[in-house]
Amino acid sequence: MKRQGQKIVAVVVYDYQMAKIVDRAGVDIVSIGDSVGVNMWGHDAESDVTVEQMLLACKAVTRGVARALVSCDVPGSVEDVVAGARTLAVDGGAAMVKIEADANTVRAVVDAGVPVWAQLRGSAEVGSKEEVAGVVRQALALEGAGASLIDFRHSGPVAGAAVAQALSIPVIGGLGGGPWLDGRVRAIVNAIGYTAAALEDNADRYANVARVALDAISAYAEDVRGGRQIRGK
Repeated sequence: MKRQGQKIVAVVVYDYQMAKIVDRAGVDIVSIGDSVGVNMWGHDAESDVTVEQMLLACKAVTRGVARALVSCDVPGSVEDVVAGARTLAVDGGAAMVKIEADANTVRAVVDAGVPVWAQLRGSAEVGSKEEVAGVVRQALALEGAGASLIDFRHSGPVAGAAVAQALSIPVIGGLGGGPWLDGRVRAIVNAIGYTAAALEDNADRYANVARVALDAISAYAEDVRGGRQIRGK
């Protein structure tokens, strides 16, 4: 797709039902993020997530995806990244794993037979030639280690465009990304307002599912309390 100039659509989901929906919508990559701990299970931080919990979510999502490429995060809390990657690929069914690690670790995971989506952190303030060149070198090192994709967070239009142009593999961005990259990845819970937090803020989203759900559940409760027949089976 990169060679053909086609933008890559990636989404982060955590469950079987949403996996079926995004796959039907035609996204290219479905990623099970370690943000599942915070967004779905109420953990204080992503670092609280274990490989066992990621495996549970990975299995659910892979059951719901028929055509898209499935990636699963190796949580930052894991000590043996290679073993964690193999567990998520072999037992969880992920086609690749996403890790935030140096080139040596990426190479170790790739050598173990698991394709890697490597995470690279930048800053929108990076703009000098020296700073951009440094980020490009980091990205090239990850590509040289065998990474199949790069997730460039907070890329900014200068460094992001430079990295995307320098690499032969796709460079996709979530937070702080933009059209200067080869594609975008977005957590569906945020894109469609699926979390309870969406009830209180005015963020720019494609929908506010939380508001629709609140209104529907409130209407259901009113029907029950009013002695009326409820909708649905």
